[in-house]
Amino acid sequence: MAPTPSKAVLITGCSSGIGRATAQRLAKKGWTVYASARRLESIADLADAGCETLRLDVTDEDSMRGAVAEVEREHGAVGVLINNAGYSQSGPVEQIDLAAVRRQFETNVFGLVALTQLVLPKMRDQRWGKVVNIGSMGGRLTFPGGGYYHATKHALEAISDALRFEVRGFGIHTILIEPGLIVTDFGTAAVASMDDVAGGGPYGEFNTKLAALTEGVYKGPMRHLGGGPDAVARAIERAISRKRPPARVRVTASARLAILNRRLTPDRVWDLAMRAQYPQPR
Repeated sequence: MAPTPSKAVLITGCSSGIGRATAQRLAKKGWTVYASARRLESIADLADAGCETLRLDVTDEDSMRGAVAEVEREHGAVGVLINNAGYSQSGPVEQIDLAAVRRQFETNVFGLVALTQLVLPKMRDQRWGKVVNIGSMGGRLTFPGGGYYHATKHALEAISDALRFEVRGFGIHTILIEPGLIVTDFGTAAVASMDDVAGGGPYGEFNTKLAALTEGVYKGPMRHLGGGPDAVARAIERAISRKRPPARVRVTASARLAILNRRLTPDRVWDLAMRAQYPQPR
């Protein structure tokens, strides 16, 4: 009889928000959870919730290799990888420094790919595994001022679609989570990311309005179409518990409505709607 495959869960970005809620929920439900973050002290309390804690920086190859090796030493393989680490860089395409663009892709895309490549060989060996990528409704549509963040989430759509086909024959499932508005510190961080591009110039009015709109979405009436990090954690738990998990899971009414609206709206009409909300730089 073949040995029982490892179902140990490795989660990135557990210092707050979705990552933290998912680690707590899965540990409570009996999963073996390795919660990780760049700073161990930020997740020390997750040990009390039943998690193992690891330092893992998705922009540091040695850090990623070390974290995966530790799980594999204990369990033989990472059974479930939840690629959650990520952030939003807001601002006009012209204004954001290329170094900031590269940091955005290093965290949201390249780190995710590198970590996935590290865990797949042992998943293949045991003929069982699940890779969960935390995308966004922003991978299916684009708002002005979010070009680079949206680009990273569009990239996850393509990567997840390709990976789902490529590893299915090895008993490995790929699941893309598409949250809508999730009320966490994410919105505050997104507004803060505009500090380096705020001010006057040709995009001055646009940047000011963009910061206000972003803050308003997370604090205003729109938040009622969203949810908390627990909503995403529940969706992840349900997906990884299924023998045949769905390819995509949309979380919150805002995700379902926005994705449907964009699919049905011609580009010209979409642009008109954006001009009604954002001052067009000119």
